[in-house]
Amino acid sequence: MNKHLLYICIFSSIYHTAFADDQVLPTISLQSQPNTQTYSDYQSNTSTRTPTSIQETPQEVIIINKNILNDIQATRLSDGLDIAGIGRGNNFGGQGLTTYTVRGFTSGEYFKNGFPINRGYPNSPDSNTIEHIDIIKGPAATLYGRTDPGGTFNIVSKAPQNKQSTELGALIDSEGLFRSTLDTTGPLSKTFSYRLNAMSETGDTYREGVRTKRWDISPVLQWQPSDQTKVILEADFLRNQHPLDRGFTRYTGQSKTNFDSSTNWWESGKDRNELTNSNDMVQLRLEQTLSPNWKLNIGGQYLKGDLQGYAVEAYGLKANTSGNVITRNYNWRHLSWEDKDLQVNITGQFDLFNMQHTLISGVELEEYDYRSFIIRSPKSANFDLNINQPTLGQTLPALTNVTTHDHETLKSQAYFVQDQIALSSQLKALLGLRYETYKDNYTDFLASSGWTASEDALIPRFGLIFTPNNDFSLYTSISKSFKPNTGADRFGKGFSPETGMSYELGSKWQIIPNRLNIDAAVYYTKKENVLTLDPLDTTKSIAAGEVSSKGFDFNITGQITDSFKIIGNYAYVDAAVLKDNTLKKGTRLANIPKNSLNILAMYDIQLGQLNGLSLGINQHFIDRRKGLTSNTSYDMPAYATTDLLATYKATENLKFSLNIRNLFDKNYDSSAFNMYVYPGQGRNAQFGVTYKF
Repeated sequence: MNKHLLYICIFSSIYHTAFADDQVLPTISLQSQPNTQTYSDYQSNTSTRTPTSIQETPQEVIIINKNILNDIQATRLSDGLDIAGIGRGNNFGGQGLTTYTVRGFTSGEYFKNGFPINRGYPNSPDSNTIEHIDIIKGPAATLYGRTDPGGTFNIVSKAPQNKQSTELGALIDSEGLFRSTLDTTGPLSKTFSYRLNAMSETGDTYREGVRTKRWDISPVLQWQPSDQTKVILEADFLRNQHPLDRGFTRYTGQSKTNFDSSTNWWESGKDRNELTNSNDMVQLRLEQTLSPNWKLNIGGQYLKGDLQGYAVEAYGLKANTSGNVITRNYNWRHLSWEDKDLQVNITGQFDLFNMQHTLISGVELEEYDYRSFIIRSPKSANFDLNINQPTLGQTLPALTNVTTHDHETLKSQAYFVQDQIALSSQLKALLGLRYETYKDNYTDFLASSGWTASEDALIPRFGLIFTPNNDFSLYTSISKSFKPNTGADRFGKGFSPETGMSYELGSKWQIIPNRLNIDAAVYYTKKENVLTLDPLDTTKSIAAGEVSSKGFDFNITGQITDSFKIIGNYAYVDAAVLKDNTLKKGTRLANIPKNSLNILAMYDIQLGQLNGLSLGINQHFIDRRKGLTSNTSYDMPAYATTDLLATYKATENLKFSLNIRNLFDKNYDSSAFNMYVYPGQGRNAQFGVTYKF
């Protein structure tokens, strides 16, 4: 710990010596400063891909800005998503944000600056690079392509600024984690500016023997030769070393299912259980104003990822052991992926038939390449573990059983158009249409077989919003979604894609104008072509299943007073199987609670001796959930956790933070993946400090 703090001090001293206007180190004064920073945002470019106020967007949109991320001391993307009521899905053994849940559906598609970034198995984006997260609830396929109908989100990066500024940060927690960050920006010349975000993180976690080592560097260079032209080159290089930590198992007949969240069954050490995840991203974006009413955007993205290392996982429950012993396998894997994207769109405003139009039209091209190889120890290997008396450090079995060796490529191209039409001063319509075609090729080298799927999809979108005054609006929308299915049927052919149709009715009300917003929505979504077992060959599937989700969302965001800010949401979700060849109608979908509630409230003290102190609470409630979409699924009980938050702005440049997460040390299940359940974090204290100059 002392060594890390020394490194921070040395780095800070070197920076000041090399770059300060003079050689005198600044004097730090501990006089308190005002600390009010709003949670409210009134415009989002994500839902419509045009600058549109949230009040005039016929869809539910939630923005998690950097003020919120700073108050909760977010270190992962999932910390911010929790605030918006986005549920947790498969985290791939603690590796990243593989899937999440929203409005009753599990999805893995999300975006950064409008480009898809969850390709392969990347590590979760770091919060240090995020300006804000725009969350869209409901279908977004017309503008963003293959997504689930529940919703998606877009991460907006921190942009270069023309004023020089640097912020250093350090965070430690009671588990032994240490994290340091750098955020520096400023001009390089009259036309060039930069931003550099860097992060280093190492130490223990709440899981015994599970250590994390992670670093990220994200440089951004902006060239703006005129008010009409802006070119942004952005990169992100993220490295992560972390065991494949599957949590606990919930096999039928298992003698015990409740465990201390710190217990680890999956070994530790580089040669036993440690995966190295390398993620590289480069984006080049051009914004060109063609005239006062028309703008051209051209962008490209290149992603490259690699995940490899040893791990330990479960095979199943061992017979004749009274449910006390699980069989484990030792394995090595190498997963690699590459993705290329090109986007071109043009946006303009014009009048036609005495109505104002905001038009966007675009083309998107993508090429995705994924390879995987996994070799495991045989099921007969003596590598069992008694779950009541887990003993780690056993002799490692030989790796002899290749279970995965495959290659997948996907190419797609899409064309979309959207028109926002002001039918009158109070009534606006949104019309959108996307045509996408793709070709998916898969080769299984073990079976010497493969399949090819070529499909196209036409995805419409319609919305209508009525604003009788500046503070209130009513809207309705109908949207379609689609997502390719993977795998092949009994004839060796690929499946038709999943398609969904969603209907939404909602309202938006500025209960305190320009200060406090309340949104509410009801929706119904049906998804078809869901994979289900083939009744003629139960080793294969057919795209014939149907699921649905219906529910209610309520959100509140803003400031009740100058000192009291709040963001909260409640969701009721009824998501279940409608039609399946083996599942009963009404079977609930995995990881989906019927009720969930999240409230973050902060009070900024602005008078007296405590001026500069902010105190808050972050309350979560998640209802009971199913671990599997199955007739015989296990349950994850409901839980509630309480976080206490405190920040103190000692000077304009110096701020301290102290958060206590899970104050009452609740033991709970965070999420499930097949027969694995990942435990939530127990009580944990975080102390952070940032210095800005």
